[in-house]
Amino acid sequence: MAAPKWATGLIALTLASSVLAQTAAAPPALNARLTGDIAPVHDPVMIRAGDTYYVYGTGLDGQMLSARTSPDLIHWTAGTPPLSRLPDWATEAVPGTKGMWAPDISRSADGRYRLYYSVSTFGSNRSAIGLATSPTLDPKAPGYGWRDEGLVVMSTPKDDFNAIDPNHVVDAQGREWLSLGSFWTGIKLFALNPKTGKLLDPAAKPNAIARRPAPAGGPAPVEAPFIIGHGGYYWLLASYDYCCKGVNSTYYTVVGRSKAITGPYLGKDGSAMMQGGGTIFLRADLQEKQRYRGPGHPGVMHDTDGKDYVVYHAYDSQTKGTPTLRIAPIAWGADGWPVAENRP
Repeated sequence: MAAPKWATGLIALTLASSVLAQTAAAPPALNARLTGDIAPVHDPVMIRAGDTYYVYGTGLDGQMLSARTSPDLIHWTAGTPPLSRLPDWATEAVPGTKGMWAPDISRSADGRYRLYYSVSTFGSNRSAIGLATSPTLDPKAPGYGWRDEGLVVMSTPKDDFNAIDPNHVVDAQGREWLSLGSFWTGIKLFALNPKTGKLLDPAAKPNAIARRPAPAGGPAPVEAPFIIGHGGYYWLLASYDYCCKGVNSTYYTVVGRSKAITGPYLGKDGSAMMQGGGTIFLRADLQEKQRYRGPGHPGVMHDTDGKDYVVYHAYDSQTKGTPTLRIAPIAWGADGWPVAENRP
């Protein structure tokens, strides 16, 4: 027998109330709660040390590199830049350079923090990656201070790669690697000496792990690699298309996975990142109604509670395209692939 109309209405009202209650209980997306010194931030990377989160980024407004701290991933405060000047070797290696770009931060087995950074000039592959180390990230802690460890790897116009956008990664066997690259023939992977953080064999040819084939003389925009391990795979994130154009930036980020850290990295559909493939992870925001556009240059942090977060920048259309800090939790789907949650 069919339920009376009043009962049907009551059931519908109860269900609607339940949905509203669940919606009201759900907190806003993390990005919607970010506050404080979150702009300008470009090419961010994030790490946690104790109870503090640290974000380092490309030097803007005359800084070598930028630094920000937070106790909770939400409230951010501008911190002490880790380096105040370019080392002499960097200005000699790359004439005309004026700052530091796209850092990467990690902690080595000996307990010292490693800060890799890029030195270059826009549009050139006469570039270098340097290394500085410190026993702590807290400027107020005893022993704080960044020690210049010198040049790690350099590229010149004779090379087919660009030595910027470094990312340090340790594989399942404990071997250490540095991925890097921007345009030219794409993303490369170099083996590192774990004791020094420098190249294991400076004469060895790097592994090619991602590129975007283009006609001779045409642009091949791929850069900002970041590799993580999860679920028996290595996951390579890289940004495609163009950053640095404010609201007109077309940056977006793709991901591919491989059983070997040296590749091949494939998207969910089997497309090869060595052929410009992969699966979209952070999509370009170019619709006029979207506030944050061109999301890219990702870094991933595995937090102490087991959660993963992706940190990146996007251009805020409400502030004339200012590059702004963005952070999104990563969910690993039933198919094993990562999804950036509640991104706007």
